[in-house]
Amino acid sequence: MPYLRFKGFPTEFLKMLAPRIVEEFAQIVNITKEKVKIESLVTEAITQVPLSVEILMAPRKQEIHDAAAAMLNRLLKEYGYEQIHLFFIILNPRLYYRNGEPLASGSSTYAPSEGVSYHGMT
Repeated sequence: MPYLRFKGFPTEFLKMLAPRIVEEFAQIVNITKEKVKIESLVTEAITQVPLSVEILMAPRKQEIHDAAAAMLNRLLKEYGYEQIHLFFIILNPRLYYRNGEPLASGSSTYAPSEGVSYHGMT
């Protein structure tokens, strides 16, 4: 799982670009390609809203977040998309449930550690 949610982009464009995004994102974040999920969110803007990408994932080192955002920005600019808002929504593995069970348990913090996986949430 991380989820990359695109708002305001044509779905056909995202389908065309998805394999490249998945490949590069998985490499940066050091996960298998199958774990990267891409969604096109259809919303109705009430006021002026910029094109945006929400990235939902477990916490990583700042350098990894920076590299992922830079890669997405670069790819979108290659196709003429400028002024994109990219932001991360950090998921707490203790508050992420699969089949009713949290992916992590205990009272320790959920900051990333080298090589730590939270039962499939990476």
